[in-house]
Amino acid sequence: MVNGGRAGAGRQYAGSILISFDIDGTLECGDPPGPIALEAMRQAKARGYVVGSGSDRVRSDQQRLWDIHKIDVDFVGGKHHLDEVRNQFEATRYVHIGDTDVDRYYAEAAGFEFMHVEDLDGISDALAGTEFFDWLG
Repeated sequence: MVNGGRAGAGRQYAGSILISFDIDGTLECGDPPGPIALEAMRQAKARGYVVGSGSDRVRSDQQRLWDIHKIDVDFVGGKHHLDEVRNQFEATRYVHIGDTDVDRYYAEAAGFEFMHVEDLDGISDALAGTEFFDWLG
């Protein structure tokens, strides 16, 4: 099950942009911490994007993390299950943001665009600001 229980169970968002975030090495709450502030996820949700996590962590750990930080994600799952996320949600764009070649591999295999955190300048500011969202469309 991609959404792991509470996370957005079975919602469809036609015409939306879907963003999947890796956690460790990508988000500030990861182990190791990454450069993306959780505020970027909140901003994406506020703009109506479909937002969730595709990680190596087990789904219950991911959901617990979002519950602690009070972020209502639409999905949680393994990065190797991004194809299931794509099948579950109708969107105009699918983007996975991560920090490893493994992230890239699974994102591209599932038909997602891949953004590497090191390729983005000032990522926390960019993700929380208009430039990133303008780029997404």
